[in-house]
Amino acid sequence: MKQTLGELMRMSRICRMLFATCLGSFILVIFYFQSMFQPVMQRNPFVVDGCCRKGSRNALQELYSPSQLDPSGAAVLHQARRDKVVESCRVNSAFSRKRRVLTPGDLKHLVVDEDHELIYCYVPKVACTNWKRVMMVLTGRGKYSDPMEIPSNQAHVPSNLKTLNQYSIAEINHRLKNYFKFLFVREPFERLVSAYRNKFTLKYNSSFHKRFGTRIIRRYRKNATQDALINGADVKFKEFIEYLVDPATQRDGPLNEHWQTVYQLCHPCHIHYDMVGKYETLEEDANYILRLVGVGDSLRFPSYAKSTRTTDAMTAQFFSNISSQQQVQLYQLYKMDFLMFNYSIPSYLKLD
Repeated sequence: MKQTLGELMRMSRICRMLFATCLGSFILVIFYFQSMFQPVMQRNPFVVDGCCRKGSRNALQELYSPSQLDPSGAAVLHQARRDKVVESCRVNSAFSRKRRVLTPGDLKHLVVDEDHELIYCYVPKVACTNWKRVMMVLTGRGKYSDPMEIPSNQAHVPSNLKTLNQYSIAEINHRLKNYFKFLFVREPFERLVSAYRNKFTLKYNSSFHKRFGTRIIRRYRKNATQDALINGADVKFKEFIEYLVDPATQRDGPLNEHWQTVYQLCHPCHIHYDMVGKYETLEEDANYILRLVGVGDSLRFPSYAKSTRTTDAMTAQFFSNISSQQQVQLYQLYKMDFLMFNYSIPSYLKLD
């Protein structure tokens, strides 16, 4: 009798376990079919209702699986640029992989546009003011329509654009994996001379004169006047180069963003960029991106003043008074930018 009662209790437990299992499976099936009918609505909590058309293609899809034939061959060009970055990182892996893990602090130059699923890494002296203006139009949800109506100083106000370092680790990883990522680069020494001209030869940049000019003059100018030591307003290009190649400068910490390498600002050996635009083909590349985003008919990238830009001939003139030893040191400092973005060694350099 006792044995029969025990068997009945054991059978009862088994039946309850089977019922619980079946109920759990039924609930999972219900959730599965619910997710099939509404998978996109909760994919990105930062996108407001109505911002994106149902079934619309984002820039990432349009780049890698274009809906229309591109007669210009831009897709082939940009694939070659991506391949060049990957190959340069692989060949120089001992150098490029010194820092294998990025921290949120490394991502402060990556501007995020949630509505269009874009990430733009801005590089100073590579049309970044105009690109920030464009990003403000894209993220402004109708607040702005013309990039050039946005004052240049407003484009650099941190609160006007959101950067990737402001997200959680999980949110960062999601965006790096799923968003269209791009940057713009420039011939490294042209960018360097442009930064020097802007920050050390214009009177209105007194903050740079005080912060960097006084330090440079104090270190590298013999018999400096008291005025130069106090105001730092007349730094020579040769002194600026001495400052850059001095090991003491490297020990002071990261270089200022205006003359820091693109490699250090945007981490292209750790982050896969879908498009590498170039300053030399700025408008074509910029408007190609806007077409991929789907706003090419309503938004054009602003033209820039070619008469004031730093040219190769101007850069050669600035480098004419730089010693061959310092030229070699400077090239080593910017070598990765030359290699990965396919810029040849300038003919005016004396690297022998």
